[in-house]
Amino acid sequence: MTNLFERTSSQWVRYSEYEWKAAEDGTLYLTPTKAAQPGIYDPLAEYRQIVLDTIDIGRMGMAKKPDTEIQTAIRQFAVKYGLFGLMTALPTTPDFMEYEAVYLPKNHFIKAETMPTEKYLELFFPFDKLDVIKHGIESMWNIENDRVMMALAMTMTDKPMAVNMSFQWEYAERYDWMKQQFIDWAFTYVNSMLYYEDYDTLNEDTRRLMQQSMAAFGGNAPTYHIALLDKPTIIWDFHSLLLGIQMMFSFMLTDSKNPIRLCRHCTKAFVASRPSAVFCSPQCKNKHNVYKSRAKKTKSEDN
Repeated sequence: MTNLFERTSSQWVRYSEYEWKAAEDGTLYLTPTKAAQPGIYDPLAEYRQIVLDTIDIGRMGMAKKPDTEIQTAIRQFAVKYGLFGLMTALPTTPDFMEYEAVYLPKNHFIKAETMPTEKYLELFFPFDKLDVIKHGIESMWNIENDRVMMALAMTMTDKPMAVNMSFQWEYAERYDWMKQQFIDWAFTYVNSMLYYEDYDTLNEDTRRLMQQSMAAFGGNAPTYHIALLDKPTIIWDFHSLLLGIQMMFSFMLTDSKNPIRLCRHCTKAFVASRPSAVFCSPQCKNKHNVYKSRAKKTKSEDN
């Protein structure tokens, strides 16, 4: 895993601050604040922590933690890494602005297989609309009055129009969709972990069911190109952070040398330095041993 992303790079946008806002119908969205500033970063430079944070937030959802706690965790995640880019992750192509309709493969969030492009955009711009004019397959997007957004769009000229639109202040993603996506990733990890840890105690039907659920995990492979920087570098063309996480998660999940583990003390996800590691840090190991010793002493005194 260390060498896998050693000569790779990617680009995504994150804002300095996000807030939860309710639309007129009560649906809760996460969106950048009006005062937030955008910044560009490389998700692959932080791939391990992104995946670990993803699993921890998803496990909060699996454990049915209060929504207020989960919302705080998701907002902090967005500040660190940005929004998922669901608008370009769900369709068959991120270039959907070039078509009259958006075509959607089967997913958790939208039942329709096709949707007019304008209607689809409304799902991600529930508060302030972008200045977009669309006639059939022709699209025109005006950002001339916003210098920051113009600079951002010019920096990302190699990306599809819809990707640049998802980097704008007005863009928002639904809480229930984001929460479900985190849960899906955490479930995939837990399913894999339990399959191998409990393999000898599982009956054949349970094993088959777990195998089938794992086989359903996947996604479109991102494209890439090679750039001649200070050394040959693979540039991954992620058209959504979701797709990037999906790829990073897949590689980490199949890494037997440095596997993902849940700390025996704090229960948070961590990357093990060796396959047998069960604690995320020396501090957690010491605390676990102290609590274990105290429990043993209390039990001895009770007897």
